[in-house]
Amino acid sequence: MEVKAVAKDTGLPASKVRPLVDMVRGKRVDEALNLLRYAASPKARYLAKVVKSAAANAENNYQMEPADLKIVKIYVDVATSMRRFKARSRGRASPIRKNSSHITVIVAEQEG
Repeated sequence: MEVKAVAKDTGLPASKVRPLVDMVRGKRVDEALNLLRYAASPKARYLAKVVKSAAANAENNYQMEPADLKIVKIYVDVATSMRRFKARSRGRASPIRKNSSHITVIVAEQEG
C-alpha cells in the first residue's frame, strides 16, 4: 500500500529542491533522512519534514513499520509564483517573481 504526504505552496523554488529530491528518490526513509540531515542546502530541512510526515502517516494510519518504508515516488511540481515589482531608476519598475512549489512524497513497504 502506498502512503502519501504533500506540502503545498512551500515557498521554495522547484529548481532548487529538485537536486535534493533526485538524491533521495528510491532510498529507504531512514537513509533518506540521514542524507538530508547532512545535505548542504537549507531546503533539505523542509524536504525532510515532508518525508517524516509520509512515514508518520504510514505508521499511524496504516500500522506500517517505519523501518520497512521506502520512498517509491517523490516529485516537485511548480506552484503559483508571487509577483512583485521593484522600483527602478527613471520611474520604471521591473518584475520580481518569487517561485513556489508543491512537494509530494509517496512511501510504501519494501518487499523482502
